Amino acid sequence: MDQRLTPELLLYGYRHGIFPMADPRDGDAVYWFDPDPRAVIPLDAFHVPKSLARLVRKGTFEVVTDRDFEGVMRACADRAETWISEEIIQAYVALHRLGHAHSVECRRHGRLAGGLYGVALGGAFFGESMFHRERDASKVALVHLVERLRRGGFVLLDTQYLTPHLARFGAIEIPRAEYRRRLAAALRIDARWQV
Repeated sequence: MDQRLTPELLLYGYRHGIFPMADPRDGDAVYWFDPDPRAVIPLDAFHVPKSLARLVRKGTFEVVTDRDFEGVMRACADRAETWISEEIIQAYVALHRLGHAHSVECRRHGRLAGGLYGVALGGAFFGESMFHRERDASKVALVHLVERLRRGGFVLLDTQYLTPHLARFGAIEIPRAEYRRRLAAALRIDARWQV
């Protein structure tokens, strides 16, 4: 697809089960992906290890949402090889301004220690990327994300690909056809992002 990314194009893609990533070698070309199988975290089976639950209760990090969406994106992109190009950042920041893209941020002493961002559409949340500058900060952000999604009436947490890190929290792979069925059902739900 040789179109510049716009919020409208992003929303069209997510509604149809596809998402963009820039070529990590040069960042100029953006490609659309539709993995089969697809990874999701079932919200009712989300697993929080005991040590992480203790850390969350301890309140080591101040957890906020949408305070510095662009900063979270740039922190996620700050690695040797990234699929988050400047075009991707600008498109998602525009989507954030329209109320469809959100960040969960862990802060300590006023500084961004970790976080994640993604796209909310209907009852689906599409997790895009996470980062940490302090140990376990991204994990704490994920716990808070799931809590907010449950409270807001979301039914689908799409993580795109399965990683060992996400598998520890209960992420599973499902066939593309099953993902499409769950996506269609989620898009009919009027969920609310919880601040």
